[in-house]
Amino acid sequence: MFTGIIAEQGQVLSVERNGDVSATVRLHAPGTAEDLAHGGSIAVNGVCLTATQIDGKDFSVDVMGETLVRTTIGDLDAGDAVNLERCVPAGGRLDGHVVQGHVDGVGELLERQALGNWDRLRFGVPGPLARYIAEKGSIAVDGVSLTVTAVSHAGETAPWFEVGLIPTTLAETGLGAKSVGSKVNVEVDVLAKYTERLLAFAGRPSGRRAEEAK
Repeated sequence: MFTGIIAEQGQVLSVERNGDVSATVRLHAPGTAEDLAHGGSIAVNGVCLTATQIDGKDFSVDVMGETLVRTTIGDLDAGDAVNLERCVPAGGRLDGHVVQGHVDGVGELLERQALGNWDRLRFGVPGPLARYIAEKGSIAVDGVSLTVTAVSHAGETAPWFEVGLIPTTLAETGLGAKSVGSKVNVEVDVLAKYTERLLAFAGRPSGRRAEEAK
């Protein structure tokens, strides 16, 4: 589990692709690699990946085809900066919100407006994700835990949401450099997804009741 609090921006050193089947991404990240163990979980732009090789200040992650298709990881090139977060230890402080590192879809930056020392960003999202995004709710954008400040109306054909970025977020995450048209990984609040799933089974017998109903 992650919290959406970015610890470091790493740099992509290389991307070795095996078509659409898989890829190996090598990253330079002195702080993150310092005590990273083989097999350790790490969020790269919000995508939960496993460290497969650590060499001093660098480490590698393997990426399967599903991840290449469903996230922006497949678009990375050498020299790109990425947001990095180590998994939170048991008993660790939850400073952001519950982030699984399981990206739900790719969004696009539609608008960016500087407002004094903070920026307002509007992102377009795939239609099926809109119902999970609520004003003042939590969302992870490229792994950054943010609060939703505004949302499109229900049923809008091109749904969107807005967030505000404070100076620290602008300076310490990759969102500070995103321009209109940039693609981002979006993970909605997992509580919303579980709530919808539970409601889908409302009124249906389960467990012992299901056995007794047979």
